[in-house]
Amino acid sequence: MGTRTVVVLGGGVGGVAAANELRRLLSPADRVVVVEREARHLFQPSLLWLMVGRRRVERISRPLADLLKPGVEILRADVRSIDPATRRVETSAGDVDADALVIALGAEYAPERIVGFGDAAHDFYTVAGAVSLARAIDGFRGGRVVVAVTGLPFKCPAAPYEAALLIDDELSRRGVRKATEIDVYTPEPQPMPVAGPAMGQAVEALLAAKSIGFHARSPIERFEPASREIVLGDGTRVGYDLVAGVPPHQPPPIVRASGLGNEAGWLPVERDTMRTSAEAVYAVGDVTFIPLANGKPLPKAGVFAHGQALVAAGQIAALLGVTRPARNFDGIGYCWVEAGGGQAGFAVGRFFAEPDPEVDLRRPGRLWHVGKVLFERYWLGGPLEKRVASLGLDVGARLFRIPPGRM
Repeated sequence: MGTRTVVVLGGGVGGVAAANELRRLLSPADRVVVVEREARHLFQPSLLWLMVGRRRVERISRPLADLLKPGVEILRADVRSIDPATRRVETSAGDVDADALVIALGAEYAPERIVGFGDAAHDFYTVAGAVSLARAIDGFRGGRVVVAVTGLPFKCPAAPYEAALLIDDELSRRGVRKATEIDVYTPEPQPMPVAGPAMGQAVEALLAAKSIGFHARSPIERFEPASREIVLGDGTRVGYDLVAGVPPHQPPPIVRASGLGNEAGWLPVERDTMRTSAEAVYAVGDVTFIPLANGKPLPKAGVFAHGQALVAAGQIAALLGVTRPARNFDGIGYCWVEAGGGQAGFAVGRFFAEPDPEVDLRRPGRLWHVGKVLFERYWLGGPLEKRVASLGLDVGARLFRIPPGRM
């Protein structure tokens, strides 16, 4: 048996989890190569804390090499094209041929698709935008804050609502909340609609308890920075003093160009195995498209990317004759909902349930906030921090009967 090469495109949550699981499963003679242009891995859930000044930039990222198991190779390069038939990947550092391929390139942001977004909004989905929002909040003395969702789908479905609640908390702490109006505008019919009406009603209740306005079915057409107004799809004008914005998302153009994507450019996969339509090519995370029984797509969230990555790695190990497939992707996901004041809610969903996902929601409390901090430390911390965080997360996993290795 000669040396085989498995290439993982992308160094986000899905890419890191897939590469580490492949390294664990495959023979030491086999190569695992991660192609990623960034030297540091950003833990994106912590951008919410960065935007209200409760994290430093250096605390929410680590060198990618520190997160990968010994023996995983890193190719620092841009991916320029993918040939799914031959599994050849063209990169800025040369071509790479793979015996099996994992596409974990995520979703890209396209702020240019909304006129005025770049001048009006602080994009808290990026480091630069979260930092600029923290500065703006620091100098804010009252007025109208708008959390603006500019398109569907977007990753981390709870993020806009967490952003509104954290901004409320920070302005309260600074003594300017009474002089402030906070509103959320979104094209969604309710918060996190894929999770079902109970979850949406619970999030709406959290917003209402903080006097945060929620405006569903309100697609944004454009921003007009000169007049400080947002123009909605029906022509309604909404004034603002500060905008926290969720940018439009799109699939990476190279995925669309590969011919593997659907009409919108996202990658359809077999939901149990993460196989694409091409032989020995798998996809995980935000780049994928998995329809649910209710017709809605599986949300784009790191917890799903992690679970999918473990499945894809197991499928590839079986394909290469090393092991038998250990598991199928089960559609179980969980998330924390930051509520401010050192509290968070926690929900677990069985998203492959029919006819709708089954979501178990816990009311906000300090315990769940601690759980989110532990998860951050588990993902980014050193060996000792990981061990301590893992013990706490194992307790939470048992409480919610989450499969081992998924929390």
